[in-house]
Amino acid sequence: MMGYISDDTRKVTTHRLIEMKQRGEKISMLTSYDYTMAQIVDGAGVDVILVGDSASNVMAGNVTTLPITLDQMIYHGKSVVRGVKRAMVIVDMPFGSYQGNELEGLASAIRIMKESHADALKLEGGEEIIGTVKRILSAGIPIMGHLGLMPQSINKYGTYTVRAKDDAEAEKLVRDAHLLEEAGCFGLVLEKIPAALAARVASELTIPVIGIGAGGDVDGQVLVVQDMLGMNNGFRPRFLRRYADLHTVMTDAISRYVSDVKNLDFPNEKEQY
Repeated sequence: MMGYISDDTRKVTTHRLIEMKQRGEKISMLTSYDYTMAQIVDGAGVDVILVGDSASNVMAGNVTTLPITLDQMIYHGKSVVRGVKRAMVIVDMPFGSYQGNELEGLASAIRIMKESHADALKLEGGEEIIGTVKRILSAGIPIMGHLGLMPQSINKYGTYTVRAKDDAEAEKLVRDAHLLEEAGCFGLVLEKIPAALAARVASELTIPVIGIGAGGDVDGQVLVVQDMLGMNNGFRPRFLRRYADLHTVMTDAISRYVSDVKNLDFPNEKEQY
């Protein structure tokens, strides 16, 4: 079955995302970490490509997002930008690059933008990082916020369970969402929170709210591309819909290649010079 392919080839910008929210058009967002995947994702019509610090897990095999460095995020950002024509490219600021000194956060943000040529950055946190958010925004760098489950804070919470289920945490999340919008963020990701809470935030904010495990009443959705393609065989959270089983497809293809090499079937006469 054919999917949705946009015939609008204009570059996606922060302004266009806000327009999409205003007219009720849902925003599609996926991760990419390399040139080849970025070309495919962009060509399929995705609106926003996130160069996520989830590269730490997906590409490097780390248990958390914490080990990935600023230099590594810039590398992944550069690779993705080279493969993209239409989608907006947002790069995650990695753990340790913005949580402390505001000027260090600004310097990190400027490095990512100058060296990767990305369109915007994403930061995790609310009131506790609002000074850094404002400092980066003052340099003309667009920022998307991220609330709810924040993987960079995994050692604080100790679990990847649903966040903001109790009233106090839910109200703090709502306050933080408004603070981020008031500071000048152009959008917000809500991760793994109750659907009703996410719907409330999306209805109260004028900026786009993108959900992952946050229900359908938000302005768009984001997934890790390897997850939705079924490449990570053992990862099956409730919020994930798998659109392919590439783990099986790729394993079969590689197995057949190995067999052909072993049995002297590859290369054949047509595959030689």
